[in-house]
Amino acid sequence: MYFFLTNLSAIDLCYITCTVPQMLVNLCSNRKVISFGGCVVQLFMFLALGATECVLLPVMSFDRFVAICRPLHYSVIMHQRLCLQLAAVSWIIGFGNSVWLSILTLQLPRCGHYVIDHFLCEVPALLKLSCADITANEAELFFVSVVFHLTPLTLILISYAFIARAILKIQSVEGRQKAFGTCGSHLIVVSLFYGTAVSMYLLPPSPHSKNWRKMVSLFYGIIAPMLNPLIYTLRNKEVKEAFKRLIKRVLSKN
Repeated sequence: MYFFLTNLSAIDLCYITCTVPQMLVNLCSNRKVISFGGCVVQLFMFLALGATECVLLPVMSFDRFVAICRPLHYSVIMHQRLCLQLAAVSWIIGFGNSVWLSILTLQLPRCGHYVIDHFLCEVPALLKLSCADITANEAELFFVSVVFHLTPLTLILISYAFIARAILKIQSVEGRQKAFGTCGSHLIVVSLFYGTAVSMYLLPPSPHSKNWRKMVSLFYGIIAPMLNPLIYTLRNKEVKEAFKRLIKRVLSKN
């Protein structure tokens, strides 16, 4: 579990690194610009990290499925080589998808349009700059969104259906609480990530959704990666106790 959490943490760290610095520069400056090279890098990394997380989260749900439904065989099934292979496949698929979508997006003619109505270089915002027919690009983006969002989400729900059935068979209350605690953090992260990503890429656009989509991008690209470490660390008993002591100390001073 912690091996996959390390990969998720790396994704979250890179997410923040490729978006927040440029956004802070623009917030502190009257001239809000980004170089073409910087926009290309930001687009590529944002797509790659998003697709990688889409693949990694169902891998993590499979890890939880094996841990709860096949606990005696866990070390045999989830051996080190398989974990490395699953993580490597997640990164390769994510970056491969990014290469394809980035090329399709950047090769479109812009006809002198260089003002991006967004706070980062994202595919939907860049498609709006094109003066050519983008119907095929929008169809390809929708297809990729279905593959990388609905398919992994379906696999996760199937895994947790088996997990829930296994948990309900546990006789002791303590055993059930431990099992729910193991999966609770992952379910929260899945809900935050897929809920915002699906509303961003799969819901049909409307005249009133422009600012809403910006807020959704801000949430799943910046806020969610910042929340993930907090969600997972609060599972740790020592962290919980330290957090409680901190709150008591603050309240006592007030």
